[in-house]
Amino acid sequence: MNGRNGESMQIPYLALCTVVIGTWSSGHGPAWAQNYPSKPVRIVTAEPGGGNDLASRLIAQGLTASLGQQVIVDNRGGSGLAAGDAVYKAQADGHTLLLYGSNIWLLPFMRDNVPYDPVKDFLPITMPVISPNIIVVHPSVAAGSVKELIALAKSKPGELNYASSGTGAATHLAAELFKAMAGVNIVRVPYRGSGPALNALISGQVQMMVSTTAAGWPHVKSGRLKALAVTTSQPTALAPGLATVATTGLPGYQSATVYGVFAPARTPAAIISRLNDEIVRVLKLPEVKERFFNAGVEIIGSTPEQLAATVKSEMTVLGKLIKDVGIREE
Repeated sequence: MNGRNGESMQIPYLALCTVVIGTWSSGHGPAWAQNYPSKPVRIVTAEPGGGNDLASRLIAQGLTASLGQQVIVDNRGGSGLAAGDAVYKAQADGHTLLLYGSNIWLLPFMRDNVPYDPVKDFLPITMPVISPNIIVVHPSVAAGSVKELIALAKSKPGELNYASSGTGAATHLAAELFKAMAGVNIVRVPYRGSGPALNALISGQVQMMVSTTAAGWPHVKSGRLKALAVTTSQPTALAPGLATVATTGLPGYQSATVYGVFAPARTPAAIISRLNDEIVRVLKLPEVKERFFNAGVEIIGSTPEQLAATVKSEMTVLGKLIKDVGIREE
């Protein structure tokens, strides 16, 4: 994969972040953090509604109270393209931030002429939350576990269908990763959004889907759908009693909708550290934890290094998957 100017992007993300942060910390110390922020802070994110917007608004509310400046949510459409473009061009002073899901770092694998380089143009601040996904099937499907679903798909290659929303969305990539690791041929049927996709599954037009817990779990509890496993590496309280894909038939599998908060490259290390501390503090507030849980989202509140490592891993694993499958977003 090539960057904005055609250069190779195979640079270790974590190592790069360490170099950049270390370089800036030598000449931009605590004074930057003491004087920050000096004006309103803008969090650039996706269009209104959905996980990006919710996370941005809850974090913005908490930061406004603690930073002493208004924190504004700036919604942009375009699958991350417009948001990423706005932030990488912004002044690197901590007053313009980016909160987005994996599209930000995977988009260059799916389309040409992405204006930013996800490795060089952004510094990680924190992974605030993740959204676990679940594998759900229509009740008529003769599979009660991941192992049985794989066996069924292998016995009927190309005969099972799975519903999917947007191309390149985390749930789409999770389903394709499942197919690749299990060695099965399950045909994707795209829909305009998760609502229509779930409706198609509930009506029996398709046999399975990788759904967010927030969207799919209510239908599991009502008996309209059957849940086989959660896609994260560990079980989640958002889907109580549900085992993981890895422990029920596909060892090594894990997937989730990951969100990250970033600043433009060259933002001083003291500001990155201050923002990490403040955002993690907001995430620990009881009312914020409750809002996220009710929305089907798990709080993480990682270090910058942990977010960097996750981004690097996803670019390696999912970047290869996108290339192998030929997923394109135009």
